Amino acid sequence: MSWFSSPIREEPAEMEAADWLKSRGEVDGRLCSAPKISNPKIFAEPERRGTASTRKDEMTTPIQAAIEAATANQALAVAGHTDMVWGHASVRDPKGRGIWMKAAEWGFEEVTVDKIVLVTPDGEVLEGSQKRHLEYPIHTEIMLANPDINAVVHTHAPMANAFSALGVPLRAISHDGVPFVRPDVPRFTLTGNLIRTRELGQALAETIGDAAGCLLPAHGLVTVGPDAATAVMRAVLLERACKVQLTAMAAGTLKLWSDDEEVEAKNELVWSASQTHAGYGYLCRHISPEGI
Repeated sequence: MSWFSSPIREEPAEMEAADWLKSRGEVDGRLCSAPKISNPKIFAEPERRGTASTRKDEMTTPIQAAIEAATANQALAVAGHTDMVWGHASVRDPKGRGIWMKAAEWGFEEVTVDKIVLVTPDGEVLEGSQKRHLEYPIHTEIMLANPDINAVVHTHAPMANAFSALGVPLRAISHDGVPFVRPDVPRFTLTGNLIRTRELGQALAETIGDAAGCLLPAHGLVTVGPDAATAVMRAVLLERACKVQLTAMAAGTLKLWSDDEEVEAKNELVWSASQTHAGYGYLCRHISPEGI
């Protein structure tokens, strides 16, 4: 399922995305505005809020990617990952130009489509009128390194920060930890400072490899996925897994957690694509009425 599933309609090439969307009353009538798209020849109508996010092979227009990115950031706010104006989620540009990500100086809950920018791997803003984040290489370099990753999330989740300071393995003592324990969730230890160079972004991508994400001690977390739903849900789950384990360790010594066989079974059953997208749909349905 994608945000856009109705038959595609062609519109005049010279019409700007914002004008077209406003004329159609799209995204439940709550789209504030949209970035200027150079040549928006084709758009399609979105489904209702709360459906699963769009995969790369289904994503055919830049405006669709921009809406997807805005939704992902708003969903992170619903999940409690807001750190004032810091942190960001991104979606791969379907035309291969870079990534659509949250603009700087806005909180997750404030992100509308006009606060999304298209950023190249060199840091140039191709679409949108606002400033990009310094840490854009987190997103661009991860997606350059792995063509199967189409969405990236970076937040300053406090429980992840607290847990990563302990230097102990993450255990599957709840469903939340299951996607991150075979093998143990990677730690990016090259720096606890901002990841604002391509070299650091490349090192981070190498650290993550084929994992669902990683912890950034003294910084936060990064999660990845084939779509925004998966990347966002993995951020939510990693933060919750860290919180659950910290709570258990505060009470005493850990004694029980899922073994490898159970972890494998849970990954297929508990965190199947349908269950992951169902959780993301819940977050999307609780986005502020002001919307995307």
